[in-house]
Amino acid sequence: MSSSKMTIGNYLLRRLKSLGIDIIFGVPGDYNLPFLDQIEDFGAIQWGNNCNELNASYAADGYARIRGIGALVTTFGVGELSAMNGIAGSYAEMVPVVHIVGTPPTASQASGAILHHTLGNGDFRVFANMYKEITFAQANLTKTNAVDEIDRVLTQCLLKGRPVYIGLALDLSDYEINVDPSSIKPLNLSITHNPKLEHQAALENILECVKKVERIVVIVDACAIRHDMMKTVLRFIERTQLPIYVTPMAKGGINENHPQFCGVFAGNCSTERVQKEVYDADLILSIGSMNSDFNTGGFTYRLSQKKTIEFHTYHTKIFYAIYDKIDMRQLLPDVIENWPNDIIRPYNGKPYEVEKPILDPKHEHEIIHEYFWHKLPDFIPENSIVIAETGTSEFGIFNMRAPRGVTFLTQILWGSIGYSVGAALGAALAGKDENRRVFVLVGDGSFQLVCQEVSAMLRFKTNIVIILLNNDGYTIEKLIHGPDRAYNNIQMWRYHKSFEYFGDGLKQNREQAVTGFAGMVKSREEFEKAMTQVSKEIDKIHFVEVVMPAMDAPKSLVLTIEGANEYKKRERETQE
Repeated sequence: MSSSKMTIGNYLLRRLKSLGIDIIFGVPGDYNLPFLDQIEDFGAIQWGNNCNELNASYAADGYARIRGIGALVTTFGVGELSAMNGIAGSYAEMVPVVHIVGTPPTASQASGAILHHTLGNGDFRVFANMYKEITFAQANLTKTNAVDEIDRVLTQCLLKGRPVYIGLALDLSDYEINVDPSSIKPLNLSITHNPKLEHQAALENILECVKKVERIVVIVDACAIRHDMMKTVLRFIERTQLPIYVTPMAKGGINENHPQFCGVFAGNCSTERVQKEVYDADLILSIGSMNSDFNTGGFTYRLSQKKTIEFHTYHTKIFYAIYDKIDMRQLLPDVIENWPNDIIRPYNGKPYEVEKPILDPKHEHEIIHEYFWHKLPDFIPENSIVIAETGTSEFGIFNMRAPRGVTFLTQILWGSIGYSVGAALGAALAGKDENRRVFVLVGDGSFQLVCQEVSAMLRFKTNIVIILLNNDGYTIEKLIHGPDRAYNNIQMWRYHKSFEYFGDGLKQNREQAVTGFAGMVKSREEFEKAMTQVSKEIDKIHFVEVVMPAMDAPKSLVLTIEGANEYKKRERETQE
């Protein structure tokens, strides 16, 4: 190959590598095999080789949340549809993931040939058209458009923080294009400037508002994290000295030992102290809000619009007035620079403390949620990654103490059960260079959907700590509806034997993880003993199966369900 030429596949790989991707997840299929050859020969990017496409999409999502962007490869039709749920989750949760689909040869597509993995109708765009609803940008690469289209969709992926779709035909990955590797320029990732006059008007209005009030609080939400705003947010609160709260989706975004950190705000799921401080404020500065049901304690926020200023990437809202296209990424730095010196009042409130649980002596040996979430942080080192599954786990972390530097990954909006296991693999590989340990908290029902990826955790020599909460079924569903219904029950497994089933000790064609604790704990003493071992054996992968009472649940989950039910009741009454 000429030094002034390269293949389409290698151009795509070079772009992905330049964006920080060093592993691509996915499953082999006959329409993507030539591209997988290129990945393997490329050398600088590892192949993920997941057990199924759904898990691969979760892994790419988890990887992207740590690294800033993730990627997966599937085959046409059967593979891409299996990954669709995970990609939809990335879209809903604003996670930049590149989905590359190996499609049939261009000649076959042009002739409308009836091939395997198709619907037999000669339509080769049907699946790509489905993806238009859950990806921000799509490209079907050709010999003439490959470079421009790859650059376009990757740029959109990063700027918009959403997944994108790239169709790469079987016969095109090796096709040579006229691109000199030394002449490839970085992508243009600069954001569009805010309209000047509207920007200035919004800035002046905000500054006038803050001068007129006494008590101002800041609430940081998911969009601030997704759009890499947390360094700016930190500069903002340190400049203004205002008290700051985070929502469940933003937990971990602010160090909980920061002197201005005041807690997690989620409506009725917040502590009484947090609710009082937020509701008593004269002005609320909301940064990147995502007002979904679970993120707001079942729509129990009750924030008054007439005293709330909302900063978003697509608009700014000051009480009832909307400033369209005023992006917080440009506006907030100007607010920092122009914040009036005479209204800076050093925060001297009470330091944040997690409320100690009131434990029922009747359950002094059982591992109940009130005990578990208070004790767990003792075993989580600083800078770890904690992934909480949809269900009791994601609600358990709401008011859990967060050790310094811990990143929390949840899927509070999309809520696909099983997400945590695949995401844990992706996050572990993304954080490996920084020695960030991953703790995944998953329910027994969720684990049954995605357990296969434990084999990949072993294969990649991870030191993940899997903590499975065994409460004998779908507890969150039982609390929502049908506590005695058979459909909320599941087959009991020997979960803690997973390492054995997935190949621990068997002769392998590569090294694998060294296993540590793999057992069931039924009492607090057993749990603490197991976690002490986990804390010491930092280079091993562990599996702690925690047995809990079937209908026990975190207080925040119970309150959220009560709030959601009350919201539904009001909706019905309004309609009647």
